Amino acid sequence: MVSKKIESALNNQIKIEAQSSQVYLSMASWAEVQGFEGVAQFMYAHSDEERMHMLKLVKFVNERGGHATVPALEAPSAKFGSFKDMFQNLFDHEVMVSESINELVHITLEERDYATHNFLQWYVAEQIEEEALARNILDKINLIGDDKGGLYLFDNDVKQLVGNQSAEQI
Repeated sequence: MVSKKIESALNNQIKIEAQSSQVYLSMASWAEVQGFEGVAQFMYAHSDEERMHMLKLVKFVNERGGHATVPALEAPSAKFGSFKDMFQNLFDHEVMVSESINELVHITLEERDYATHNFLQWYVAEQIEEEALARNILDKINLIGDDKGGLYLFDNDVKQLVGNQSAEQI
């Protein structure tokens, strides 16, 4: 049985994962309107992935005798200025999610809830990948700068990667 303290912390993480899905969805819509189909597909796919992260937490809380709650969400930004700004925002968001996961892991150790601690190790590993991916993309965007041709090629590369189900290799 999950403690009330851990149930509350997990419900907070559910909200963060749901918000992450919305952030990616908003970025997908913005990129699509800007004409970057590949980046939009990448963001749509990641929005779905973040929702699955949320659902995994919901099921875990309920299976452990807690009650997962569906949170109200804030509307994410709908405008990002530039691709560099958008990917910087994405990287900063992923760092925040990692910090939240780490705090949650810390609470499980304080509470001696090793089952939840073990469950969360998947999220720890996932966040390492998410941060690395966001950093890698941001590095590429910084290399491209304001070169429209470079952004076009980057968008095509991202589209092919999403099509191959291997976006983590960007």
